[in-house]
Amino acid sequence: MHAQDLKRLAEQATTAHAGGDVAGALAAWREALERLPPGTRQHQTVSATIDALSREADGAASVPSRRTTTSTFAKGTAGIGMLGLLLSKGKLLLLGLTKAGTLLSMLLAFGAYWTLWGWRFALGFVVSIYVHEMGHVAALTRLGIKATPPMFIPGIGAIVRLKQYPISPRENARVGLAGPIWGLGAALAAYAVFLATGNHTWGAIAQVGAWINLFNLLPVWQLDGARGFHALIRAQRWIAVAILAAMWLLTKEGLLVLLLLAAAFAAWRGDVPDEGDDRALVEYGALAITLSLLTRIPVRAI
Repeated sequence: MHAQDLKRLAEQATTAHAGGDVAGALAAWREALERLPPGTRQHQTVSATIDALSREADGAASVPSRRTTTSTFAKGTAGIGMLGLLLSKGKLLLLGLTKAGTLLSMLLAFGAYWTLWGWRFALGFVVSIYVHEMGHVAALTRLGIKATPPMFIPGIGAIVRLKQYPISPRENARVGLAGPIWGLGAALAAYAVFLATGNHTWGAIAQVGAWINLFNLLPVWQLDGARGFHALIRAQRWIAVAILAAMWLLTKEGLLVLLLLAAAFAAWRGDVPDEGDDRALVEYGALAITLSLLTRIPVRAI
């Protein structure tokens, strides 16, 4: 039924990849995958092609080893390097604001928060959430996964709905943890302004932004932390638990108790993949450490 479409999409993917457009090739192959019955040889072949291309897209071309707990820190630093690239993503951030649904819902949320906290804090708060969501969009775009633009829901935050889904725990982790990584970048930027100006509004924006992104590291339901945990084998999950415990002892941040309990349960009883992902562990651990420290910013009432 889909022979002509599959041929067209295969040609489109091959041409895109030959031209260096890995995201375009992934998008075409994912569209082809939707036309193939699961369990068939063609479905398995296209899935393997997508997996190989997505590893190329995120810089993880080599297949992870099962002995992931002894891997070096350097293998995972590529993801944290996204923080240094945040400022270079201005074009993507501006492009997101051209979507009517995103902009209108963002203005609605801004107005609601303005009535509660004043326009300065409300603006910084909404922008922090927007940057977080655009982190997901950036990862989805890089992996060729279709999704809706961010939509703000006052009192809840914002969501990006997937039209296609990651084919592996590794891809799921890339998409999930990209949000907190970009959110951390926004919090660090606000903190830098706070240090430079002494304006406690910026300190409050950084602190609340850090708290929200730390909350998203909860490994439950469809939160970002759950997506990251899906890529970790049991030993790696216990390492994440140890990091959370250490940060609670250091900062006494109450939210870490909730994360610690949820992470311990996921490490004890949760389903685990056949292979672990070093990069997901490093990203999760680095986020937990940095965000926990940012929640301790001394901020006066504003």
